[in-house]
Amino acid sequence: MKLPPFGIALVAPGGYAVDPAAYARGVARLADLGGVLHNYYDPERIYQRFGGTDEGRAGQLRAALRDPDVQVIMALRGAYGISRILPDIDFEAFAASGKIVVGYSDVTAFHLGLLATTGACSYAGPMLCDDFTRETPVDYTLDQLRACLLGPTHSVHGAGQGNPVLDVEGTLWGGNLAMILSLVGTPWMPRVDGGILFIEDVNEHPYRIERMLLQLHYAGLLEGLRALVIGQINNYKANPMDNGYDEAAMVAYLRERLPLPVLTGLPFGHVAERATLPVGARCRLHSDGNAFSLTLSDYTTLRHA
Repeated sequence: MKLPPFGIALVAPGGYAVDPAAYARGVARLADLGGVLHNYYDPERIYQRFGGTDEGRAGQLRAALRDPDVQVIMALRGAYGISRILPDIDFEAFAASGKIVVGYSDVTAFHLGLLATTGACSYAGPMLCDDFTRETPVDYTLDQLRACLLGPTHSVHGAGQGNPVLDVEGTLWGGNLAMILSLVGTPWMPRVDGGILFIEDVNEHPYRIERMLLQLHYAGLLEGLRALVIGQINNYKANPMDNGYDEAAMVAYLRERLPLPVLTGLPFGHVAERATLPVGARCRLHSDGNAFSLTLSDYTTLRHA
């Protein structure tokens, strides 16, 4: 898939690149996308666990926003940091610019803040670390980004045991579940009537996933949604006290208690093979009872960024 000429900005709104050699490899590999790199991250300005001071990281976003030669803005990595600078992000300006912001995990706070305040789209997708820094890049992950950037529609397929049969449409929104929960009660938490919610998380035991989803349910944030699509829940430790409670038990419980269909098997999360999902796009979700597809449209692409 060949992309039209475009400028891509690299910014560090959260954490920093831990491995200098891998970082250099990732920067070089970004050229494989076909874009011209505009790098606003400076490894010499690392502050504590962040890719710069709060003002410095917000400044990277502002600089990328102002650059007329940039159409795509990619986060260096997640970790933590966007929560600290949410009040300093001019979401209206980002929406007006048509620039495509790409990232996942901590970047969920940007995606949902943009959607909540403007209704504009951004991409839950790859970041420099680790998607471009790996010794061997994952074709699926990078091909998903290319396909989404090309548009005008984009498809993602998944499968999970016991998925319901359904065919629904709505606005796609979501991301990292812990980050979604962190926005409840803030101006950056969207209310998406008739939406389709997707989630993923890492280092969170299934009972914590269940508890976070119940909190969203009790807060009324799941009412009226068309479906919940669960991505990868990984890197947690089972406990001897679980007595058979595992991810499957969690899903079974949620299917009984939540007021919407629950699907599993979305190829998205803290894993090497990851779909690109345009947050805020129009989405048709079709499931035959195990396999399902998301067909996405009405989102920003390079054709009109």
